Amino acid sequence: MEKLFLNITISPELYIKNPESSEVGKKIISKSIVLIDELGFEGFTFKKLAKRINSTESTIYRYFENKHMLLLYLTCWYWSWVEYKLVFGMNNIFSAEERLKIALNILTEPISEDKSFFHINEVLLHQIIINESTKVIYTKDVDSENEKGFYTVYKQIVNRLSDIVKEINPNYKYPSMLISSTIDGALHQKYFVNHFPSLIDNTQSTDCVSSFYNDLVFSAIK
Repeated sequence: MEKLFLNITISPELYIKNPESSEVGKKIISKSIVLIDELGFEGFTFKKLAKRINSTESTIYRYFENKHMLLLYLTCWYWSWVEYKLVFGMNNIFSAEERLKIALNILTEPISEDKSFFHINEVLLHQIIINESTKVIYTKDVDSENEKGFYTVYKQIVNRLSDIVKEINPNYKYPSMLISSTIDGALHQKYFVNHFPSLIDNTQSTDCVSSFYNDLVFSAIK
């Protein structure tokens, strides 16, 4: 089936100039993903990014106020992409149990690159989310950023799946906590797969994280 070419919309408060509006902006996004993956967020700077794209720091500052806002942008883009996959994957699936299984697999399985977005490497971006996403949330500005709607898409995903949990078992008391713990826990376990494999059971299986969270969620809501 031919892929749909989609445009993911990000809150304009996250950028000064929309990076999707120009080839330079797209290059900033594309190369920042590669560079953050290579260096880590601490080692990443706009000076290094400017050198990578053969441009100047001032050009990058025309798009983003600072590297924190750039990481927020990338994080919001990632969760918007995940939400698109969830909506597409669960479309026309009437069984709540089957929809939840599909959603959990999308959230926990290994990521493949999506050719719908030529300037975004989703595999590398996923690694950034695994390694760096806590740097977006655990900051002193998180409450004001939340009020501005920077985490809306992530919360929409939690609410979407929580509603399915409640559809399966209306008496289950903790649907939002279960789903948010699953999403964040899957990232945590994937970090362990990469760096602390001795803490992971059945590492010979490529879907051990996915199997674990499917078992955990469905056991909890029985």
